[in-house]
Parts: sequence; structure tokens; C-alpha cells
Amino acid sequence: MQKDTLFSAPIEKLGDFTFDESVAEVFPDMIQRSIPGYSNIITAIGMLAERFVTANSNVYDLGCSRGAATLSVRRNIHHTNVKIIGIDNSQPMVERCRQHVTAYHSDVPVEILCDDIRHVEIKNASMVILNFTLQFLPPEDRIALLSKIYQGLNPNGVLVLSEKFRFEDEKVNELLINLHHQFKRANGYSELEVSQKRTALENVMRTDSIETHKVRLKNVGFSQVELWFQCFNFGSMVAVK
Repeated sequence: MQKDTLFSAPIEKLGDFTFDESVAEVFPDMIQRSIPGYSNIITAIGMLAERFVTANSNVYDLGCSRGAATLSVRRNIHHTNVKIIGIDNSQPMVERCRQHVTAYHSDVPVEILCDDIRHVEIKNASMVILNFTLQFLPPEDRIALLSKIYQGLNPNGVLVLSEKFRFEDEKVNELLINLHHQFKRANGYSELEVSQKRTALENVMRTDSIETHKVRLKNVGFSQVELWFQCFNFGSMVAVK
């Protein structure tokens, strides 16, 4: 696994964070060292797939990056005629995802598309995954995407939504941000790396509160919505149609 050193030296003009070639190359290391509980979430996505994915249906991994969630789902599908569709708008991520998926044999077909998730049709879905993806969409586009997902899900279908959260209480918010930064330092990131990465993400990652997510999901029609995992200011929710 290639080590993430993208922000280890001072960067004179720090642009907005993008999922380019350099990020795609070090992504597994970056994610493991940056998102507390990430591997637990990936494992549990497979467990949820075992429970919710039905025969003759589709699974969508929206913002699939290098395919960790897609592979977790595929390992846990025991029904016939299920197709997994992974979508990402980063060509370097898509290329690596295709290689990753091909490296493991399975009878479950996987199609990886390079596209904008806002433009892709969702149909006959028993499961949809938004694993740390929604936070990168402009806030004004989020309801439309969630509504499209809800419409495309079959009854009893599930949406898994993992996000970085912000908290209404400023003291709690600051505490959880500080604990997250402490987590990153414990994983070998320097103060400079933590600070530069935070700056690069400021304009491209707009986080919501857990309450905002819950209200939005219920407003688009989901009957059951709950937070099932949280570590510091990161977590994952399930919404069932």
C-alpha cells in the first residue's frame, strides 16, 4: 500500500482537494489513517448486503472510489441475477476500481462507470451506498439525489449513508474535530499535513448534522432512518424504504 505523503511538505498555493491521480494512488492509506472506523463500516456494508440484497435486483455504489464497498457487497451476495453498478466521476479512481474488481473472482457481475452520480438513473435497486460521497455534492443538489435514490429503490430496499458530521453544539463540534485530528496524528500525520488537508477540503466538503440528514431522508420518503455507527465526527446511517 502506497503511503499518503501528499500534504507532508508545505504547499505554496493550496488548491481545492480533488480525487486526481495522486490521491487515487495513495487512497487506501489515506482513508485508513483519516477516517476512524472505516474498515468496520466496509465490513458492515457487506453484512447489510447479506440482509437486504434480493434476487433479480441492482446494487449501486455511488462514489465507489477504488471499490472497497463494492467488493464487500459482492462477497456477501448469495442470490441470483444481482448486478452491482459502481459510479465515480474520477477517472483515476475508476481505472483502479476496475483493476481491483477484476482481481477477485466472483459470479456477481460488476459494472464500473465514470460518470456524475447526479446524472445516473437508479432503478430496481435493493441497496444503494453513499459511502462518504454526499458531503462532496453541493448542498443544493443533495435532496434531488436522495429523492432519485428513494424512487429507484424497491420496497424494503436500503440506503447506506456514511458521512463526516458537524454538530450544532459548538463545544461538542470542536471536541470531536480535535479528537479526529488526534486520531490522525496517532496514525502518523504531522500538524502540517492535518492543517493543509483541512484547508484543501474546506471548499469541497460541506458537512451536515445528523439531525439534518435524518430530516432530509424522512422528507424524501424513507420510513426508517437511524445512525448505526459513529466514531468522533464520522458515522454511517441506514434508511429503509
